[in-house]
Parts: sequence; C-alpha cells; structure tokens
Amino acid sequence: MNTGARAAAFDPQPVLEGPRLLLRPLREADRAGLAAAASDPQIWAGHPATGRWQPEVFGPYFDMLLGHGESLAVVDKDEGRIIGTSRFYMTADDPGAPCIGYTFLARAYWGGGWNFEMKSLMFAHAFRRSDVIWLHIDPTNIRSQTATGRLGAVHTHDAMLDFGSGPGLRQCWKVTRPAWALVLAERA
Repeated sequence: MNTGARAAAFDPQPVLEGPRLLLRPLREADRAGLAAAASDPQIWAGHPATGRWQPEVFGPYFDMLLGHGESLAVVDKDEGRIIGTSRFYMTADDPGAPCIGYTFLARAYWGGGWNFEMKSLMFAHAFRRSDVIWLHIDPTNIRSQTATGRLGAVHTHDAMLDFGSGPGLRQCWKVTRPAWALVLAERA
C-alpha cells in the first residue's frame, strides 16, 4: 500500500473497546471529566508541561486536542468516567505511518495493565494500516520512555518536531509489527 493511501484510509478517531477500557472520539462534553483526570500535579511532574494540571493551562490544551479531531477519550467502563486521553496523528518525518501520543492516564490507573490495554487497542487499530507506529517523547520524560520501551518500541533518533506549539526536540520511538508480536507472545 502506498504512503498516501495509508494516510487517507486511516481513521484517527475509532471506537475501540477492551475488557476494561473504551476509547472513543473526544468531544466538548468531555472537558470537565478530562480536566478532573488531569488535575493531579504528579501526573505532569516528569512532563515538560508541568503546569498542565492547572485549569488555565489545561483549557488551551483541551482546545488543541479537540481541535485536531484525532484525540480519544479513555473511559473506565466499570466506572463510566474518563480517565485520560491519547491521540493518533501523522508527522512529516514518516508520512503515512501512524503516530500515538498526547497520552496521559489518571494516577489511579498507573500500573495494573491499564496503559498496556490502551496501547494494545490503539496498536491493533494502527497495525491494520501500517507495519510501523511512531511515538514521540520529550527527552526529559523518563516515565514515558520507560513505558514505551516495555511496548517493544526502540528509540531510533531525535528530531526537532512541531506539534502545534512550536518546534521542540523529541525522541522518536518506533514499534514494528514483529516487535509488538514478541511483546504479546511474552505476555501470553
């Protein structure tokens, strides 16, 4: 499949359902729920946007997520509440290959396989269209780097990328279909 066809055919806002999670398109009505999930300063302590827990910082961030039309609300099915977000997007450094980022989960959902379930759903969707998925991480975000490595992704290079708020240095992590298959086999 050529790169242009891959990009045109990819749905960045699918509805994905797992045993505990529902991922669905983010909508304006999710503002308060996602703000509540993001309101813990410790979520953002290792992130470059350390103040994102504050309403005046979170508001423009939510507007950006909603405006791109690629973001997903992450919902705990048992609780029926939003616990975080993630996003599919494309970048110029590998046109047509899906990227996953802008991800956070409320701290109550750190550990216990929640991130793995979310990424499993997203990877399954992305691997329908591409053999490669990219994740871009700020060089100071050690927690995300560690979690991404556990998913079979490899840090391939650093690049200056602009995701809408100006260019910034990002680590570029790539996960391939075979690497993901190994992770799934190890967990089976």
